[in-house]
Amino acid sequence: MGEGLFQPLHILLIICIALLLVGPSKFADLCKGLGEGIRNFKSAMKDQDVKPDVKTADKPQDPPQPPTA
Repeated sequence: MGEGLFQPLHILLIICIALLLVGPSKFADLCKGLGEGIRNFKSAMKDQDVKPDVKTADKPQDPPQPPTA
């Protein structure tokens, strides 16, 4: 089969044990929360990847004008 830490049989075994420990209703809530967390993380990473506009970021600001008397 596959080499690695989590083979399909291992994942299936972990899911079965979690289902037995917490019950079907709590397991569904747990999976829903996990899915929402992953979705929020991905959207936050996409928002972070947006690069600022180079033209406006490198534009020097005008120095402040001295007050006139």
